[in-house]
Amino acid sequence: MKKALSVLLLLIALAGCKGDKHPTVVRSGPEDGSSVPAYGDTLVEGSIGEPTILIPMLAGDNASHSVAGLIFNGLVKYDTDLSVIGDLAESWEISKDGLVITFHLRKNVKWTDGSEFTADDVMFGYRLIVDEKTPTAYSEDFKQVKKAEVLDKYTFRVTYEKPFAPALTSWGNLVILPKHLLEGKDITKAEFGRNPIGLGPYKFSQWISGQEVILDSNHDYFEGRPYIDHYVYRVIPDPATMFLELRAGGIDMMGLTPLQYTKQTDTPYFKENFQKFRYPQFVYTYMGLNLKHPFFQDRRVRQAMAYAIDKSEIVEVVLYGLGSVATGPYVPNTWPYNPNVKKYEFNPDKAKQLLKEAGWKEGRNGMLEKDGRPFRFTILTNMGNTLRMNTATIIQYRLAKVGIKVDIRALEWSTFVNQFIDKRRFEAVILGWAISPDPDQYDIWYSGKTKEKEFNFVGYNNPEVDALLEEGRRTFDIEARKKAYFRIQEILAEDLPYIFLYVPDATTIVQGRFRGIKASPIGITYNLPKWYVPENLQRHRIEP
Repeated sequence: MKKALSVLLLLIALAGCKGDKHPTVVRSGPEDGSSVPAYGDTLVEGSIGEPTILIPMLAGDNASHSVAGLIFNGLVKYDTDLSVIGDLAESWEISKDGLVITFHLRKNVKWTDGSEFTADDVMFGYRLIVDEKTPTAYSEDFKQVKKAEVLDKYTFRVTYEKPFAPALTSWGNLVILPKHLLEGKDITKAEFGRNPIGLGPYKFSQWISGQEVILDSNHDYFEGRPYIDHYVYRVIPDPATMFLELRAGGIDMMGLTPLQYTKQTDTPYFKENFQKFRYPQFVYTYMGLNLKHPFFQDRRVRQAMAYAIDKSEIVEVVLYGLGSVATGPYVPNTWPYNPNVKKYEFNPDKAKQLLKEAGWKEGRNGMLEKDGRPFRFTILTNMGNTLRMNTATIIQYRLAKVGIKVDIRALEWSTFVNQFIDKRRFEAVILGWAISPDPDQYDIWYSGKTKEKEFNFVGYNNPEVDALLEEGRRTFDIEARKKAYFRIQEILAEDLPYIFLYVPDATTIVQGRFRGIKASPIGITYNLPKWYVPENLQRHRIEP
């Protein structure tokens, strides 16, 4: 999810730094035994969202990346201490000025159709993502490259015109695609998006729309055959139903709701049969406001709404305390996080004052009006995400107390993204971002990133933020970067294009027969190919 289930729009992953204060991981349940690893069995994961497409550069949703992440690889990836290690790149060299990176690729790596992986595939993926015809939100990092070269079959070099801090880690986000299968094709229409050929630990087997995606282990995977033979991604839109499936043995792994984590799994049955994990994650939830909507163009209105919403109440009531209040687009205890920005403590009187200053007056039934128009708007969020629905309900209640009428509408995920977010057909949304450990958030906040399928869908435009985003990515000096990102957070805390709500902890449960799980600050699924089930405990089998 590699990244978190609850985060259904995601920003690119790699980049980072050592020296972060690493989060604490809490684990409970049966301990890993000293059993002998064995091949076999099936891991069945439950999720509320169905992938939209399995070509990562075309997918903005977490469900797609979660499945595709088991089929494809990048050149580099994060290690458990957030340092950068090789993936398809065996090693690399960076010039003294930081402008040239030469990647040395692994040899004898095969696509699952038997073709050899080479530097031509890397070049193909690079050219594809920077092609103006490719509808992707992830091209910006790669447009910074002045020159890309295939030096030989296993050597790929890129040269940057200007310093670009996320340069190395960005190559973990370029998921390599097979040139021999996709060259000359329109990838938005190619069957490949629902029937991909990769070179990762698992290979595509079957996709039954609305039900499940099935992957088989890649016996020729370059890091060794995964122990678990099959991975099944089951789509179960309702978390309560999913929980019943977990208890009945229909699934092996899911993200628990706070209620499920704290209460419903605190029983002898779950303690004996499951492993629970809790850890902070690079994720935050927010209410995004469409800044083209006339109600939200006045900053005082946005600030009033922030004062009217009790974020601590949401963390306690919705998350059961399994998370923290968000104050900006970075998570606490990481180096770019600025702890001193404006906090907007719960203050309905202050909210009313600001709304009055903005020209809103009490009208019929106590609802605010301006120019004869009542202050009423709709929050959209995704169906099946009870945390967001409950959050919306609390916001609805709190805003009613200051005279603002809120309607709530939940939509099926792909409809929500494709028809409403991408088309900018919304007034307010509750969503989340899975963010990179690197603080570069150019794609979300830069004023030029507002086209369809790009990530600045609220239409935020602040020239100082634009300049700071540019400044932050043009230096390798971490203190200079920190200064830029601290200032960006101060500005966002004043402007409030989003009302930042909370940073939820990951709360994952896995059936106890799975061994080899090593929880870390980057989660638990990073080493999924090393998970195993002792032979005497194996349960699921998929017959050909």
